[in-house]
Amino acid sequence: MKNFKLLLISILAVSAIIFSMSSCSPNPDVEFDRDLLIGKWQETNTLNFEVYGKDGSGYTWDEADDVTEAEAQPFTWGLNGNVLTQVHTMEMGGNVPKAYTVTKLTETELVYEDNYGKVHSFDKIPW
Repeated sequence: MKNFKLLLISILAVSAIIFSMSSCSPNPDVEFDRDLLIGKWQETNTLNFEVYGKDGSGYTWDEADDVTEAEAQPFTWGLNGNVLTQVHTMEMGGNVPKAYTVTKLTETELVYEDNYGKVHSFDKIPW
């Protein structure tokens, strides 16, 4: 019986590790056109904005937090399969990497999910 319990715990532990690692791994079956991401996006029903440049640079700000575009936080970005990565550059030095799973990307709509299951929907706006 002890061996069965140990085996069951081992299987559950390995499954949990695999599940947590697969949430932001590129899905080769899902490809999004990188060029569709370029531009200015506003999160639906918020004052949160993200801008993606052609050169892989970008920046974000949230006017609800009294932050203007001129005070935006810079980041670099990449899109590999369905994984959108952002590496935010902090004012005091250092970088903060973030990864999101893109579920929809069109000329006017961007939807991605973070590692905590929160879905973020954006609309493209004039730049």
